[in-house]
Amino acid sequence: MIVFTTIIIFPIWDVIVGSFSGSASVATPGIRLWPEQFSLDAYRVVFNDPSIWNAFLISVLKTVIGVTTSVFFTAMVAYAMSKQDLIGRKIFIALGVGTMFFSGGMIPIYLLMRSLGLLDNFLVYIIPALFSFYNMLILMNFFREIPISLEESARIDGAGVWRIFLQIILPLSTPVLAVIALFNGVYQWNDFMTARLYITNEALYPIQMKLYEIIVQQQAANMQNVVGSVIIPTSSQTIQLATIVVATVPIVLVYPFLQRFLISGMMIGAVKE
Repeated sequence: MIVFTTIIIFPIWDVIVGSFSGSASVATPGIRLWPEQFSLDAYRVVFNDPSIWNAFLISVLKTVIGVTTSVFFTAMVAYAMSKQDLIGRKIFIALGVGTMFFSGGMIPIYLLMRSLGLLDNFLVYIIPALFSFYNMLILMNFFREIPISLEESARIDGAGVWRIFLQIILPLSTPVLAVIALFNGVYQWNDFMTARLYITNEALYPIQMKLYEIIVQQQAANMQNVVGSVIIPTSSQTIQLATIVVATVPIVLVYPFLQRFLISGMMIGAVKE
């Protein structure tokens, strides 16, 4: 276990060490356990770049809004699909299962996004990710385990469908909702292809797309260095490493707290009288 953990942690540690090292030491191949020529120049460049802050804000907004809307919408559909008397339920499930194995392809999806007016639109991060059939199946099976007597008692007291869903079903489903929120949060934060395919306005770039842009610029600079035999000053590579750290730290810090909450919540939900 120690060896396996070391294999996982070492590349992350190497990136962190490289981000705090000078450009000359990073350019030199080899294994670094501690920063050489300790420098904060890369982080100064990153934090002084307004586009980095804007990309970070876009990532935070699309993660928070995307997780909230996706979890609620998927839970709403799953609650309806958990009812055996829903008209057309088997047809809906069959169609949903088909989408898990077949896709229209990149070009038809791009044309669909264009026809919906989602190109260069912040909503392209939100609307296509509103619903996941796989997550719906998880929620649907969980909702089916909730005793029907709770809903019947609420109906006797005069509660409607929305009140039952919002005040009874959702509070009882905290563990599974937390799992779905974690899945969506990691996806939204790490999502790169959506911006790559549908966004050309740099003001809407998330942090992952900004990282890609920095990597491309560094590769172009390296090619110019080779062709022109000109020494490029400062640290395009250390800036890249610093951006990776900035993009990774938020999700790394949040995940352990969510994981601990998920484990305790699922243990409570797993105990049946």
